[in-house]
Amino acid sequence: MPADPRLDPDALAALQAEFRGELVDPAHPRYDAARAVWNARIDRRPALVARCTGVADVVAAVRFARARDLRLAIRGGGHDVAGNAVCDGGLVLDMTGMKGVRVDPARRTVHAQAGLTWNELDRETQVFGLATTGGQCSRTGIVGVGLGGGVGWLMRQHGLTVDNILSVDLVTADGRCLTASADRHPDLFWGLRGGGGNFGVVTGLELRLHPVERMVVGVFMHPAERFAEALRAFQAGAAGEPDEMCSVLLCAEMPAMPTVPPEMRGVLGVIIVASYHGPLAAAEQAFAPLRRFAPATAEMVREVPYTTLQTMFDGGPAASYGYGQCMRSEFFADLSDAAVAVVEDQLRRAPSPMCGFELLHLGGAVARVPEDATAFPRRDAPFFGLFQSTWKDLGDSDRHLRWTADAWQALRPFALGGNYSNYIDDEPQARVAEAFGPAKYARLVDLKRAWDPDNFFRMNKNIRP
Repeated sequence: MPADPRLDPDALAALQAEFRGELVDPAHPRYDAARAVWNARIDRRPALVARCTGVADVVAAVRFARARDLRLAIRGGGHDVAGNAVCDGGLVLDMTGMKGVRVDPARRTVHAQAGLTWNELDRETQVFGLATTGGQCSRTGIVGVGLGGGVGWLMRQHGLTVDNILSVDLVTADGRCLTASADRHPDLFWGLRGGGGNFGVVTGLELRLHPVERMVVGVFMHPAERFAEALRAFQAGAAGEPDEMCSVLLCAEMPAMPTVPPEMRGVLGVIIVASYHGPLAAAEQAFAPLRRFAPATAEMVREVPYTTLQTMFDGGPAASYGYGQCMRSEFFADLSDAAVAVVEDQLRRAPSPMCGFELLHLGGAVARVPEDATAFPRRDAPFFGLFQSTWKDLGDSDRHLRWTADAWQALRPFALGGNYSNYIDDEPQARVAEAFGPAKYARLVDLKRAWDPDNFFRMNKNIRP
């Protein structure tokens, strides 16, 4: 019997009577699996996990939690770095059973339910040779990534995920079902695209699709001592990138691949990854600036299916369950020599090769969307950067958390201000306001007061009413 009197047998029986999915309590044999999230440093024990099969289950669970003043967490892919997909002592609304997909190839749209991950959605849309911008790790959930912004390999040509959302199906705090779009609840639609799960439980998205089947991917690897030289070349090349190209520079653990020299495997190195949507010859020309500063120690350029590109980062520790994770991020203009020196210094202090730095080139279609069109911030920023720590031994958490925070603080003076809300970790509330800037945050607060004045939906990058 649950210890919480709000979840006595009569209450649970009442919920089960109108709930088609599975209810998982602490006595259930799958309880530990049901509460596990990607970031292994998050160890929370909900009173109940409600595994939804459809919208009716979502409505029933929301009304149940609201009537009993239970904290509610919403789980899609479970990859939020702050662990907002699970809560202590409350109700987890597990959406992973909601996998419905309906592709309209004539209109080039897809309606996708909230339990899908990007690899599951890509599998269905690629049947028709179509895709939309998704996360750079295909195991993440489409809703969490999408509502926060959605950076991905197609963003410079087709915009962020938020720029491709046509409508959002939502269950509100009072248990109502509605759809928000450009012509239905347009203010709410604006806030959902960047403001995340602050306004309700998203049960489905309608997304715009684009013809995409094959991509050219280029991977250029260098030893860590070339970091400064590689970063300067990367930034210089980014200024001339065509929209069909997307690129990212990583200082990270080198993979144990046959093309990587044995002495570089498992140690910190520099990896530049670029993608191109178009012919191989055009891609080779677009990638040329990434090769000019020095010959790569290991290199690969080849044409691959879009789904292969999407899963490229899936297998590493930074994308896998079972590891502790910590992130700190900012938007940047070009990193000056002084900023590059700071990053180099911090990388030398990293507690393990699984800690690193990433710089992602934005611009293109991302920058052409008007700043006030969505709640997503800093359309003008050419780069997005982050420090990330990953570790296996959770007893070593303090050292990794401290390094990530210290490295970020050292680089902050060189940042543009603002941050990508999807990557806000366990940080002060002020970081959420900072993410959007004063004007957008004030508008989001007004929306929160209108749609969730009691802050029922607060296990998120919370906008307080």
